[in-house]
Amino acid sequence: MKPSFRTLRMRLFKLLNKKQDNFQRTYSQCGEDRILLSIFNALGISKPSYIDVGANHPTILSNTYLFYLNGSKGVNIEPDPELIDSFKECRPNDVNINIGIGLAAEDIIDFYVMSNRVLNTFSKDEAERISSYGTCHIESVKKIKVLPLQAVVDTYFSSGNGPHFISIDVEGLDYQILKTLDLAKYSETIFCIETINYTEDNSEKKNEDIFNYFLERGFMVYSDTYINTIFINKNYWNNRRKPG
Repeated sequence: MKPSFRTLRMRLFKLLNKKQDNFQRTYSQCGEDRILLSIFNALGISKPSYIDVGANHPTILSNTYLFYLNGSKGVNIEPDPELIDSFKECRPNDVNINIGIGLAAEDIIDFYVMSNRVLNTFSKDEAERISSYGTCHIESVKKIKVLPLQAVVDTYFSSGNGPHFISIDVEGLDYQILKTLDLAKYSETIFCIETINYTEDNSEKKNEDIFNYFLERGFMVYSDTYINTIFINKNYWNNRRKPG
């Protein structure tokens, strides 16, 4: 006999109410934060600093919230003025900036707010492509200040070495933003990048330009969750201190 809905519900309730230590909780889309945590544990870094570009929400689908809970601090960058207040409330120990990341000098450009806020973008082409599926539309267009990513690094990480990791998810502009950084200066920074384009017709493709950019500069793919890819400098990883 199949268990009743009530029985299944009670089983689920008991499961979810076990001690939290029994779970390896993740806030990322595909467990990327747990993968990053294992990397930093292997490197002996207990509280890694971060920059979260296109943060969107302080906890949901966040690659950095797990680290915040563990005592890390970093910089969250979210261009949507209606989303940034939740960061200030939920993550007061972080630096929370209501700007976008641009490709060159400081500027004010169009920001396309989608009916599904996860898909907000500075790319008109990307916004129109997403809208063409018919399930999501451009809700509004706002003028938003943008700064180069290098300017953010220089302002909040004055040592010049950058944060321990950078997460980038900016719907269509990930590669262009990445190219503004000289990776030779960030051999000890780990990157988590969205490497696949959003589609609703199963035609998604990986962005090979991102892979080539990293691999040509001495980085390797540590992990790929299909949606996001984690890159780490090969020498940095190979020269990590061995346990014991």
